[in-house]
Amino acid sequence: MNTIEMSGKTIKDNPSQYVKLNVGGSLHYTTIGTLTKHDTMLRAMFSGRMEVLTDSDGWILIDRRGKHFGTILNFLRDGSVPLPESSKEIAELAAEAKYYCISELTEACNQALLKKGREVEALCQVPLITSQVEEELLITSTTKPAIKLLINRHNNKYSYTTTSDDNLLKNIELFDKLSLWYKNRVLFIKDVISTSEICCWTFYGHGKKVSEVCCSSIVYATDKKHNKVECPEARIYEETLNILLYETRNGPDQELMQATSTRGAVSGMSSYTSDEEEERNGLDRLRAKKNNPT
Repeated sequence: MNTIEMSGKTIKDNPSQYVKLNVGGSLHYTTIGTLTKHDTMLRAMFSGRMEVLTDSDGWILIDRRGKHFGTILNFLRDGSVPLPESSKEIAELAAEAKYYCISELTEACNQALLKKGREVEALCQVPLITSQVEEELLITSTTKPAIKLLINRHNNKYSYTTTSDDNLLKNIELFDKLSLWYKNRVLFIKDVISTSEICCWTFYGHGKKVSEVCCSSIVYATDKKHNKVECPEARIYEETLNILLYETRNGPDQELMQATSTRGAVSGMSSYTSDEEEERNGLDRLRAKKNNPT
């Protein structure tokens, strides 16, 4: 019977004999028959054509990463294996298969990578929150600034004005547009479960709320109250530009915050008042001009 010399130790060339393998710290038991079943580098190692090293405990040492060696062994045993799901792991397995000169497995991995390359992957993903806890986890765990749109058309406590439905759609369309433009820089979140508002934008920086734009209000008609929904695009664009200043961990520069705000910023953030408050502010300015003509 043939023998194989291995660092002062001999292993009988018996297909059913088990050997111990240490592949980059990953330990495996297998048989000589499995290792020599196909025409690979492993067959060369265990047929005497290549030097094989062992440690003091008798483990045969292979200086490769051991993450995918179990898959390599299963392929040698069965002739086929399920491939990993991710392209990254398929590429890793292909590199190991190429090193061990397992041409069939290498080709299978390359074909799988080509197929995945032709698949269309989603470039923009917007999570729909399912709870308040989930929302907090998303906002506090991301390193990006975040924008949340709350849309609740079913909050129908009062009837809607004639333009409200159109403005709801405009808010959704604007949100979708911004999420495509800034998908790599901002975390966009959609809230369709909250009942506190009908339509509201909230902007977060460094895991904390910076500002919000509420797009709904109550108006009074002769017969009853009405829910009114608006789409203040200029305000939303402004706050989006402001929130981009939170991309760095040092925080936004106060002068930049003021430069991006049409109304100025206080303490590093812009705040919006309700329609009624803006009307009152406008009347106050008119009175001031009237009392102090230039």
